[in-house]
Amino acid sequence: MKALVLNGSPKPNGTVGGLLKLLADNLSPAYRVEWINVYDLKVRPCFGCMKCRPDGECVLPPDDGQTLGQKIREAQLLLIGSPVYWANMSSPLKAVFDRNVPAFIGETRGGMPKAKNRGKKAVLVTACATPAVWDFLAGESRGALRALKEILRYSGFNIVGCLAKSGTRRDFVISDQLKKQARKLAKRL
Repeated sequence: MKALVLNGSPKPNGTVGGLLKLLADNLSPAYRVEWINVYDLKVRPCFGCMKCRPDGECVLPPDDGQTLGQKIREAQLLLIGSPVYWANMSSPLKAVFDRNVPAFIGETRGGMPKAKNRGKKAVLVTACATPAVWDFLAGESRGALRALKEILRYSGFNIVGCLAKSGTRRDFVISDQLKKQARKLAKRL
């Protein structure tokens, strides 16, 4: 089975990367893990031309977007992480999702959305600089998780769990409790 890690952080070894690594390192040996740092990719933005809808392929000149779309299609498990920017995911990660609509959903003959990833699993990871109390009140992490969940649920993924770390501006250390939660979550996969 294939597990695809999408690290949407500009800091590959930061908090988001650390949490994703904890998950990946504790997966069953049955998973072959492929790690992708999204900030290293060259992905043109989606133009909303909708030409991908009939045949399921992006018509833009080939770049890392199409390559990543194929990897998403092949994976049985996605581990997705993003820092929180204005209550949402990082812009390079959003560009990856925008360009890969055909990897996530198709259309019925009547034009209704059709999930392409039923039976696959996903785990979401976020980290934000906002102090924990303000993060809770303002919903910064919840906003990023909500955006990621919407994409994955419409495409049929079963979201097995989420990990969130607040207050990384002053405290970027992953607590023992969060490490334990990550290991436990990985074992459920």
